[in-house]
Parts: sequence; structure tokens; C-alpha cells
Amino acid sequence: MATQLENQTELLTREPKQFAVFMLNDDYTTWEFCVRIICTVFHKSVLEADDITHDIHTKGKGLCGIYTYEVAETKASLVQQQARKEGFPMRCSVEEQ
Repeated sequence: MATQLENQTELLTREPKQFAVFMLNDDYTTWEFCVRIICTVFHKSVLEADDITHDIHTKGKGLCGIYTYEVAETKASLVQQQARKEGFPMRCSVEEQ
């Protein structure tokens, strides 16, 4: 009986899985758009956003933040919606940590 209670307690107190949101490089999205969207969607400073944008353009992707699944998916979707609205093909990936 104690084992079942311990298992239930562990399930209730387990931390949610975390997911990383990456912005992916392409040949068309501007540096300025990347910096602006990282500042507005991910609440990074201009300096942090510039560093992430550098990673996007040199490494192929840049880590914008780590969140629960729902938050990560929402942020990735917001980036892609804004990119389409402004005519950019910017894509994001959400990867489990």
C-alpha cells in the first residue's frame, strides 16, 4: 500500500518535461527581423537577441528559450505566424530536453 502511495506522490510532484525552441536559419529572413522577434516573443535583451541571431546565421539554429511543451509550441507558432505576415520563411523547431 505504501508503494502505491509513493508512486502517486512521485507522479504529482514530477517536474514537467522541458522543450527548447530554436529558430532555424534560411537565406531570406533578415537579421533585424530575428532580433526584433526574439526580443518580443522570447523577452530577450537586444544584446541576447543579437547573440542568438548570430548563432542562427552561423550555426544553422539558435536557442531562444526552454519551456513546457505548450508554451514552447505557442512561441514557435507566434514566430512563424509573424514571419509569414512579414513575408519571411523563418521556421522554428521544438525539441525535448
